[in-house]
Amino acid sequence: MSRSGWSARRIAVALYPFGAGAAAINVFFASLIFSWMGGPILSAGWSIALGAVIGVPATWYFARHIRHLMDVADRNGEET
Repeated sequence: MSRSGWSARRIAVALYPFGAGAAAINVFFASLIFSWMGGPILSAGWSIALGAVIGVPATWYFARHIRHLMDVADRNGEET
């Protein structure tokens, strides 16, 4: 069976802006929660930079999951 559709790498590249943006928002909100315990609130620049770094592995794992779901769907489609 050959794999049809996009590779996990191509999916990750396409979804990276969304993954990095989501990670940046989560980092900022985490810093707000941490500020309740006396920690600093991160600036927008720091949040975006950390989100860009954290977004790489998060998007990669998500893309692999999507590729797996595509493979399962293709396998189930061949059985019918």
